[in-house]
Amino acid sequence: MTDADLVMKDQAGRLALVLEEAHQSHSCRKGGDHVDLNDVALFVQVVRAGSFAEAGRRLGMPPSTASRRVQLLEAALGTRLMQRTTRRLVLTDAGTNFYAESADQIDALLRVAGQVTNDSAEIAGRVRVAAPVDFFNWFPAQAVAQFIAEHPRVRLEFELNDARVDLLGEGIDVAMRGGDRDPSLFARKLGTSYQTMVASPGYLAVHGVPAEPGDLTAHQCITSPNHGGPRTTWRLGGVDIQAATIEVDGPFQANTSSAQLEAALAGLGIALLPVALSAAHIDAGRLKEVLPDYTSGAIGVHLVYHSRRQLPRAVSAFIEFAANTIKDMGLMDVGQRSASSSLKP
Repeated sequence: MTDADLVMKDQAGRLALVLEEAHQSHSCRKGGDHVDLNDVALFVQVVRAGSFAEAGRRLGMPPSTASRRVQLLEAALGTRLMQRTTRRLVLTDAGTNFYAESADQIDALLRVAGQVTNDSAEIAGRVRVAAPVDFFNWFPAQAVAQFIAEHPRVRLEFELNDARVDLLGEGIDVAMRGGDRDPSLFARKLGTSYQTMVASPGYLAVHGVPAEPGDLTAHQCITSPNHGGPRTTWRLGGVDIQAATIEVDGPFQANTSSAQLEAALAGLGIALLPVALSAAHIDAGRLKEVLPDYTSGAIGVHLVYHSRRQLPRAVSAFIEFAANTIKDMGLMDVGQRSASSSLKP
């Protein structure tokens, strides 16, 4: 049995003990049926696990038993909480509302039990982290090594993907996201990122330096694949500068910032890249900023997760570590200038 399994088993045992006592005096009725708080707790665990099979594994019960008890809860409430398919569980509107209202209450009971019985427990378990493909191009792996050295029973699993993942469906504990926040998730802001245009000295020596955004249309620009057409739109602006929308094109496209960075270093054109990714290369002279008064605008970067209460201690420790590392090392403020403020409409 893995460390993560031991942690889950321990939490499940405490939860069962607390809820069994609470059930003696806190069950309620609807249509003549009791709503068992144990079944409410089980429903919360099933939602978080993403399947009856995974919830059963964590709680040490057959998946069929977990499914039957959720059905009993639905019968007691008089409404369906989730749609079951062969691949995943999908919450109904009633299920989403019920989970939102009950999860924190169940967590509170578990938190009290944990404080009484396990205040000195060692931080342990698996933490699944979703982050952009280029995450380790700017976040120091040495810092991660130090975190693991301090918490040897924690196992970190990174899923590096530029696509926005479904935390519940893919079993992700915490994800790094930029841009608009998902209102269904809790978030901790890490900082602000923005993008500037860069190119290699060799490219600029051959093709010249753009003097204004309109000049970009005559340059080779490195962009993400645009399935709607050959040209890509960049929206650029800055302090006291009217935002401009420019259509650009070039012979090289790639769907990750890391690949676009390598292309810019190779002299393939002008790229619009996050400052955190390009700053070291600018400082070393391998890249030069193009139209430095223009940026793509500030983007808030957050760590997002499902619950702010009773996070597994390993997950909470990782969130603190990542946020503090980014703040202490200034990883979200590299080369920040006044032009990084929001674009003027």
